Amino acid sequence: MNTRHYKAIVVGLGAMGSATLYHLARRGWRVLGIEQFSAGHDRGSSHGDSRIIRETYFEHPLYVPLVRRAHELWLELEKESGESLMTITGGLMIGPTDGSIVSGSLRSAAEHNLPHALLSAEEVRERFPPFRLAKGLVAVLDPRAGFLDPEACTRTHLKLAQDAGAAVRFNEPLLDWNISGDSVRVTTASGAYTADRLVLAAGPWNSGLVPDLELPLTIERQAVFWLDPGADATVYEVGQFPIYAYEYVAGNICYGFPRLPRGVKASVMHAGETVRHPDKVNRTVGGSEVNPLRAALRPILPELAESPVRESDVCLFTNTPDHDFVIDFHPFFPQVLISSPCSGHGFKFASAIGELQADLLTKGETDFDLSPFRLNRWVG
Repeated sequence: MNTRHYKAIVVGLGAMGSATLYHLARRGWRVLGIEQFSAGHDRGSSHGDSRIIRETYFEHPLYVPLVRRAHELWLELEKESGESLMTITGGLMIGPTDGSIVSGSLRSAAEHNLPHALLSAEEVRERFPPFRLAKGLVAVLDPRAGFLDPEACTRTHLKLAQDAGAAVRFNEPLLDWNISGDSVRVTTASGAYTADRLVLAAGPWNSGLVPDLELPLTIERQAVFWLDPGADATVYEVGQFPIYAYEYVAGNICYGFPRLPRGVKASVMHAGETVRHPDKVNRTVGGSEVNPLRAALRPILPELAESPVRESDVCLFTNTPDHDFVIDFHPFFPQVLISSPCSGHGFKFASAIGELQADLLTKGETDFDLSPFRLNRWVG
């Protein structure tokens, strides 16, 4: 047997790549995962201490079955590994009654019969004292919302994939791939491999791996902050403070988490600079960059809005024009699956996307409707 031939090669071992490798390895496939950086690197979209998971999905009800399956799989992964990966805190989806977050959350809850409650500003403050919602704001309570530990999730998927026989290579950049007969030939900085199938899950680097498709993906810099509320920190602790998303201006959102060791994390969504290549991202956060976040938080968390910054960091969003995912086979090379499902809201789905991508590769089909995620939105 050719020791450098695999049933599948997965390029990119962040959230989606690690989950796909895990599900393929569990099914007995001989698989190889390749990552251009070191394990647990901070250059992409899967590092840090927290990512939100929420069920009353305001973007569109089509995501609800996927996030419910992801929720189940995160619990299964915790049980299999003995690791703590997901913390349920409840979540507040805040905005005006006719805003996209509140109306979208209520739509998803109604279509999928999800547990939820519509809370007035007074009711929110009674339950969660730091919140002081301005006049005209309400909140949808999502009792199954919470947060994931992204580094632990990715690390666990990779460990269990290796336990099931997967090969993993870090610090090995992909140089090229091409079709050779029925196989895919992959060339890296360390040599060449072949496989029956190839998964491209390299996040912001994906566009450069399929330049012929001219995918309309943009790379966005996302600055995040950990605030220090000082003497009042106890009311922000896990168990007392929920995750939240707030539509502070129509179509504009800020979000945040309970207090973790680094502080109380918060950020403004989709307000960062966009670049053509991930290597061009400015990784330094300037002192004044927190000001838009403070302004966004004041109508709901006035004390937190004025808290000093303990830490800041940068991660990357890989956005599609409609902010829906990309999960589809290459239109000219059906051996190649392109996976770019983030657009800033993808991490929570990684466990389920890994499973459905393994379904696509091993069975040619999946139980989920992937038509909104097809490449024919722009290609072919």
